[in-house]
Amino acid sequence: MVKTEAEPVPVEPPPAEGELSEAEARRVDFAWSAAMVGSLALVFALLSVFGGVAVPVLLALAMAYVLNPLVTAMERRGLNRTLGTSVVFTGSLLLLIGAVLYLIPVFREEAVKLPDFFRRASERVVPQVESLLGRPLPDLLRQRMTELGAQASEILQSAGPTAARLVASFAGNTARVVATLLGLMVVPVLGFFFLQDYPQLVGMVKGLMPRRAVGLVGRRFSEVDDVLSAFVRGQITVGAILSVLYGTGLWFARIDLALVIGVIAGFGNMVPYLGTGLGIVLAGLGLMLSWQGPWQLAAVAGTFLVGQMAEGLFITPKVVGDKVGLSSVAVIIAILAFGELFGFTGILLAVPTTAILKVVLSVVVERYKRTGLYTGEQPVP
Repeated sequence: MVKTEAEPVPVEPPPAEGELSEAEARRVDFAWSAAMVGSLALVFALLSVFGGVAVPVLLALAMAYVLNPLVTAMERRGLNRTLGTSVVFTGSLLLLIGAVLYLIPVFREEAVKLPDFFRRASERVVPQVESLLGRPLPDLLRQRMTELGAQASEILQSAGPTAARLVASFAGNTARVVATLLGLMVVPVLGFFFLQDYPQLVGMVKGLMPRRAVGLVGRRFSEVDDVLSAFVRGQITVGAILSVLYGTGLWFARIDLALVIGVIAGFGNMVPYLGTGLGIVLAGLGLMLSWQGPWQLAAVAGTFLVGQMAEGLFITPKVVGDKVGLSSVAVIIAILAFGELFGFTGILLAVPTTAILKVVLSVVVERYKRTGLYTGEQPVP
């Protein structure tokens, strides 16, 4: 008797979302929402208790998340995942080193101007303001502005030696130095391995999901991914573009510290109105100190007008789109609340966390509106 190989038993694919009953889908969505809220709470708890360990891991995961689309695109073109990760990592490292080597001398040159900038501000801004108002300022206000300018100049002149003393004091604590260096060294190492194993990590998470819920839960995670990618990649891109626009325009207007003001105004745009407001104030101050004629005022006004129009009409709609969907008021409240609760780390994580919670809330509201409690089609027990 000839033995024949047993044919493999076909594995049925998981049911699509439409094959779940409304009650099943509701339970899955509520469980997913609770899991997301619990995961965010766990992240902030780890940051509060084990910040030295949790921060490098989160930075490495963020690095892998940001760079994964590039490696995936190379992989689709036939490049090995490990080789693609090495290429992207090396390219990013070289780009970062090049940017630092270029920007350090530029910012050093700008920083040298700061003491004289504030000294001249205390001497020249008051007469400029008085000429614009057509009347002298109160003596007390004139005296305070002069004192503030002199104090700012003295503080900035002593900033270098003070920073050197702080570094020396910090370096005296060997354990702290070793921990900091290890943390900085671990981030790229973990980031490389997270990026290389990104598909396996995602597959492992999917493999733990109940089979009947894979389709629905996968769609929810796709919504979260859309929100996070729109914020992380989009806002960084928008900030860089606006920094170039503002810096170029202010440089053309011959404003002192044009690069610094441009970067503050560009990346400050992540907080609605903050970057633009600070940029206008600093540019106005620089305009008073380097006044060469009305054409400068027109150039500065045109720079911020063009920047705001480009950001609102072209840059943000094309780069970010409407996937984040957070109002300016919600962003400001989130930054204030998370900053108060968790400090600087909370400020950094405020907007992405709020965006994720917005997706969770929309899912909960969507399911609630399908219940008998909302529609009134079924009696409430």
